[in-house]
Amino acid sequence: MKLASLKNGRDGKLVVVSNDLAWYASADMIAPTLQAALDNWDRVEADLRNLATDLDHEVIPRERFHERLAAAPLPRAYQWADGSAYVNHVALVRQARGAEMPESFWHDPLMYQGGSDGFLGPRDPIPLADEAWGCDLEGEVVVVTGDVPLGASREEALAAIRLVGLTNDVSLRNLIPGELAKGFGFFQSKPASAFSPVFATPDSLGDWWQDGKLHRRLMVDVNGKPFGRAEAGVDMTFDFGTLVAHAAKTRKLGAGTIIGSGTVSNRGADGGPGTPVGEGGVGYSCIAEIRTIETIRGGAPVTPFLKAGDTVRIWAEDDRHHPIFGVIEQTVGG
Repeated sequence: MKLASLKNGRDGKLVVVSNDLAWYASADMIAPTLQAALDNWDRVEADLRNLATDLDHEVIPRERFHERLAAAPLPRAYQWADGSAYVNHVALVRQARGAEMPESFWHDPLMYQGGSDGFLGPRDPIPLADEAWGCDLEGEVVVVTGDVPLGASREEALAAIRLVGLTNDVSLRNLIPGELAKGFGFFQSKPASAFSPVFATPDSLGDWWQDGKLHRRLMVDVNGKPFGRAEAGVDMTFDFGTLVAHAAKTRKLGAGTIIGSGTVSNRGADGGPGTPVGEGGVGYSCIAEIRTIETIRGGAPVTPFLKAGDTVRIWAEDDRHHPIFGVIEQTVGG
């Protein structure tokens, strides 16, 4: 089952989307918003699934699904916590700003709490007031949970995952070092994130969802050129069950909590930091990684951060090269 929210007020209008993303049917007679559906999942899930089946069988009224009219599936959320499951990424970006990576990063997840009062839709521009801030994309996988009890085990956490999707978790790289040096973590350096047009239930992904990981390539294009083709199920040190359980270690999580994987990142075939797509590698899911590698190779970064007018596309494909969650396609604003 695939769910989306059409733009409508602060919280959108819940719709069920066909598996091929071509059609939708309104679900507001079942739940007006996705948050309302998550709050009452045990009661409404069967009705939503029946609606999705009827839509795919073309036995109910339907309308064309246009991704440009979609908000983020959860236009705002009670909780947005982003992990760093791909330790290769953590090592590279910390190296870029001259920070050591503690050994604990390999067995204890890192997580930050993001702003969740308003997310960007998949076609909304990336607001950027000053290019000197160093605007970077970050292609990630996300999950949305139901209620998760305090102290949940990994298995309980996995069972609480309701939906899977993608995000562009934008970072302002040149603001990060100064902000982190103060000791409280990200705030100004993490503007609003954008999400894929649809979120899908884990069962609808079949074998692509195993062991709390999405086993598909995360496709990233910048200005129309391939930039990243990393495998989301590879080099993921912490699966989503572990990430959700980590978040719930000291507090329960409410239905509608979004947990991110952190930037998807693969090591190179030689165990090193990886190579660009143009050199036969799988590339990168953020600009900071390639800038770090350019610095290692040549002493200074070459690839610029995003500027006004630049475009970013993020998606994952099925076996027929069709987007599974739709496409995040954004232009950087001025």
